[in-house]
Amino acid sequence: MTEVLPTTYFTDPGDSPHAATTELRSRCPVHRMDVPPGAEAYAVLANRVVEEAFGDPRLSKQIENLPARYRDKAATNSLLVVGNLGFADPPKHTRLKKPISRAFLPAVVARLRPRIQAVVDDLIDAFPDGGEIDLVTAFALPLPLIVICEYLGIPVQDRPLFQRWSYVLSQDPLQHAESELKAASDEFSDYFTALVAQRRANLGTDLLSELVRARDDDALTDRELLSTILLLIIAGHKTVANMVGNGTLLLLRHPDQLAMLRADPGGIPGAIEEILRYEGSAGWASLRVATQDMRLGGVDIPQGSFVHLSLSAAGHDPEVYDDPERFDVTRSPNRHLSFGHGTHFCIGAPLARLQGEIAFSTLLRRLPDLALAVPAEKVAWVADSSLSRGLEALPLRVGRRLPR
Repeated sequence: MTEVLPTTYFTDPGDSPHAATTELRSRCPVHRMDVPPGAEAYAVLANRVVEEAFGDPRLSKQIENLPARYRDKAATNSLLVVGNLGFADPPKHTRLKKPISRAFLPAVVARLRPRIQAVVDDLIDAFPDGGEIDLVTAFALPLPLIVICEYLGIPVQDRPLFQRWSYVLSQDPLQHAESELKAASDEFSDYFTALVAQRRANLGTDLLSELVRARDDDALTDRELLSTILLLIIAGHKTVANMVGNGTLLLLRHPDQLAMLRADPGGIPGAIEEILRYEGSAGWASLRVATQDMRLGGVDIPQGSFVHLSLSAAGHDPEVYDDPERFDVTRSPNRHLSFGHGTHFCIGAPLARLQGEIAFSTLLRRLPDLALAVPAEKVAWVADSSLSRGLEALPLRVGRRLPR
């Protein structure tokens, strides 16, 4: 193991971090990393070790197992990490997953196809004729936020609030400004406590009603209910928005691949997997801490250490992928870890894939002249303290728009 990786390796990897990661991985699959600053922490960069770590019960996702000074800070300031399946180990994870598991089965999600298609077409219809747009704000962000709001049964007109809360509360509670996290957590809690009370008086078939029923059956606590709603909003829109933005940029930067998909839209599901491998929506897996002394990738990990699993690095590992720096929408097989692995495989993956398929197929069909409005190297990636990997903006020229 070599030098301690700086915090910026986590928070601000830039537009092309893969060459530096390749060099680091070639020296050792696991490196010390200063995240959160001053903590004992390790970055796992090799695909096989990341996959191994996903299934290792010695790595806990519950804040109860954090060192005390971090545990108290996280519990006080961040609603996200205190009570949902994304930050729980079995058997707690199993209990928290049960109330929402059926809603994300592929067959259930497939019923949303007509409505998702309508939302996609409505957003494209709103683009200016032959003008320029920022795909992130005009399409990539509103699409999944509308979809998850409608699926939950919460007011779509309040989505600017949800988007703001989601941005703040998806930040790392051990690095981000405590006052901002606490304020957003309190605002979110107040809003949804009132909405839950209203829904309880008029239960329906929406997902929020199912969560309220689970709370009333003592399957969830009040805090777990609110934390689960927050997880669904964040995971339900931010990651999909990143997939659409990142994927569109990749296709425009690889016109041969874009032309292939225009000629054969049947290749879009495979292209989505390659987008997720090459430039996935999350650069890192969520919080993990070693509950005992252990070894990963030949490196000693002391009890109480943070262990960060790099999904970005895992997707570019030459031990798993032939020529991993080649973006190839026909790559097969293409088994990636962008949705996690094992117990913590993303429950929302079917909904994310469906939205991606409809979004890309419709953009490619209806906007045959879609092009970057700035040089590719001018497109900026977001640098923050979250796990997210996405664009600040994606300026595009719309060109012709074909009918829906």
